[in-house]
Amino acid sequence: MKKLLQLSFIPRSADFGLLVLRLWLGLTLLLNHGWGKAMNFSQTVDYFAKGGLAPKFMGAEVAVVLVVFAEVIAAAALAVGVATRFAALVITVEMAVAFFGFHHHVLAMGPASGELAFMYLGGVLTVLLAGGGRFVLCKTTNDVSGPTE
Repeated sequence: MKKLLQLSFIPRSADFGLLVLRLWLGLTLLLNHGWGKAMNFSQTVDYFAKGGLAPKFMGAEVAVVLVVFAEVIAAAALAVGVATRFAALVITVEMAVAFFGFHHHVLAMGPASGELAFMYLGGVLTVLLAGGGRFVLCKTTNDVSGPTE
C-alpha cells in the first residue's frame, strides 16, 4: 500500500517532467492560438484594432507581430528546446500582458476570463526559472537543470 501511495512505480525525472511541460505548453500555444493568428494575419490585425487590444503606443499590426512571434516562434522553440529560457521569457511577458492588461487579472469563468493566460503564465514561468532540462534540442548551460533526484 505504501508503494502505491508514494507512486514509486512511476519513475521520477525532473528532466522528463520539463520535457512534458515544454511540449505541452509550446505545442498547445502554437497550434491552438498562434497558428490561427499567423495564418489569418490581416483578420487578426483588424480584430486587435477594432477591439482596442493593441497598446496605445503601438499599432495593431505591431502588436500582432509580437503576439505571433511569441505564440509561433517562441512556442515552437520552447517545445523543441532551442533557446528555451529566452523563449519562455518571451511567452512569460506576452502572457503577463494578456493576463494583466487585456483580461484585467480576472480569474472568474467566462469569455473575458484570464484563466488560460494565467495558466500559461505559470507554466512558462516554471520553465523560465528551471530551464529546459536535459532533453533539449540545443543545449546551453542555461537550459540544462541540475541532477535529477
